[in-house]
Amino acid sequence: MTKEEKIALAAAKNAELLTLDREEGTRAAIRWALSTFGRCAALSSSLSYEDQAVTYLMVTTDRDKARVFTLDTGRQFAENYELIDRTEMALGIRIEVFFPDFRKVQEMVREHGVNLFYDSIGLRHLCCNVRKIEPLKRALEGVEVWITGLRRSQSVTRANMQMVEYDADDDVLKLNPLLLWSEAEVEDFVHTNAIPYNKLHDRGFPSIGCQPCTRAVKPGEDVRAGRWWWEDPDKRECGLHARG
Repeated sequence: MTKEEKIALAAAKNAELLTLDREEGTRAAIRWALSTFGRCAALSSSLSYEDQAVTYLMVTTDRDKARVFTLDTGRQFAENYELIDRTEMALGIRIEVFFPDFRKVQEMVREHGVNLFYDSIGLRHLCCNVRKIEPLKRALEGVEVWITGLRRSQSVTRANMQMVEYDADDDVLKLNPLLLWSEAEVEDFVHTNAIPYNKLHDRGFPSIGCQPCTRAVKPGEDVRAGRWWWEDPDKRECGLHARG
């Protein structure tokens, strides 16, 4: 499809899916992606509550077409690796793991230090680019629909998202099936369906990224307050979902 065709398809699917109620729209979106694009539709999972819910919905819709990948930045919590194992065993799938180019990591660390991300926003973006964005580009090769667990209410940077979007940076359709869900609704869905989840959530981590850049949040704080907490909240994205 051309760029124009993808933009038109996104608009048409939004007009259709956003007329449905919350869960019906989510399930319809996933059915459409898997039935139309098969394994050329893939979920990029950070192993969050949201991504675990979408993984479950994909597997229970069509296990053979359910494709899930995750990015191992090399700075992950141990709980993430444990969750990968539990998810694979519980849902009967294999999660693809993509790693950064070790040569680029070595060059970056030699020049700027191990914890460069604390020194400036520019260096934090460099680290995210090397450890996340470059591996993501490799993971998205051949993918036509990039599925995410993003929700509008997660942060101010995501308030205007649509269910289906055209991502110009990667020339793919981006599907956000949990767009209209609240945090509580996602958590309830995960627990009701006995879906494996990250134990860090029980310790005050609603949003989980790399270990040095993630902290637990205090009661009443924003869901993403623990991500890059030393930066302006209007700009707290790693670049995976806020490029261009």
